[in-house]
Amino acid sequence: MLTMTSLGEAIAARRRFLALSQSTLAGRAKIGLSTLDALENGRLGELGFSKILRVLAALGLELGIEEARGRRPTLEELLAEQREEERHAQDMDRRR
Repeated sequence: MLTMTSLGEAIAARRRFLALSQSTLAGRAKIGLSTLDALENGRLGELGFSKILRVLAALGLELGIEEARGRRPTLEELLAEQREEERHAQDMDRRR
């Protein structure tokens, strides 16, 4: 699930990748610099949809829709996954 924090982190990463300053991106997206800074640093609980779309557009990104995951994994499934990862790591260590 996409959270404001993860969205802000993705926006900050893309902005840095494009070598844009916060000021430049804020100007292109027509939002305040303090708003962008709060978004990128996880201090913004809510931002209007149109503002988010403008920020994404200024970065050459778009929002997508996908089907939500059906359910959370059970404890047994998580433990089995952990055991498998540990076995894989042990196999890799043996091969070295």
